[in-house]
Amino acid sequence: MRIATWNVNSIRSRIDRVTGWLERNDVDVLAIQETKCREDQFPGLELSSMGYEVAHFGLSQWNGVALISRVGLEDVATQFADDQPRFGDPEVVEARSIGATCGGVRVWSLYVPNGREVGHPHYTYKLAWLERLRQVSAEWLVENPDAQIALTGDWNVAPQDDDVWDMSVFEGHTHVSQPERDAFQGIVDAGFSDVVRPHTPGPGVYTYWDYQQLAFPKKRGLRIDFILASQALAARVDSAWIDREERKGKGASDHAPVVIEIS
Repeated sequence: MRIATWNVNSIRSRIDRVTGWLERNDVDVLAIQETKCREDQFPGLELSSMGYEVAHFGLSQWNGVALISRVGLEDVATQFADDQPRFGDPEVVEARSIGATCGGVRVWSLYVPNGREVGHPHYTYKLAWLERLRQVSAEWLVENPDAQIALTGDWNVAPQDDDVWDMSVFEGHTHVSQPERDAFQGIVDAGFSDVVRPHTPGPGVYTYWDYQQLAFPKKRGLRIDFILASQALAARVDSAWIDREERKGKGASDHAPVVIEIS
């Protein structure tokens, strides 16, 4: 089974690229982030005609997450915890998480808050969001050590210096601050492994490149999209890759798909 994650940066603008990519890559489950649409605006017909079921959580033109599966889509949840951190005025649970059981694997599509800048209220929200995810994911494994769980998505954290094209450019900014890296590591320590990195080691291996200043051809990227797997699932991963080619061409997202294959 192939499981992938991809921040598409607007599903309505890129539905043709998504369907084309699915056809070429024989993917069974795709976790999508930043759909940027309400549920009634999601282009599900194009995907259902290909044999995929769709679960989407979107509230407005911001954020939005989805799961697309051709191996089942059961027990859909739009929050990983009843007390998931909120943001805004008034505070709401943003459309940043959706989970479902697909082919026996509990897959979560996660769009971790950006943080904006160190010290900003959104940064505090980001750390609280990641901490609550750490607590809940640890509880899942205590309840069932053999659970098959994939935490996938755009984490908005570059956990290692090698995950950034030039650390001096990002010094003092979000994505690389120690509290963010500690929060990411906390989820790893809770029992989840980065199952893509062993197959795609850095430096110079990225999943995101800004649209501006020719960042992609200049190889000025960040590695911020990950698939973290519970140990039971990690043992089944045969291969993994980042589809850098999908970042090329007209109408591309600023992120590349990340894929694992499990036996």
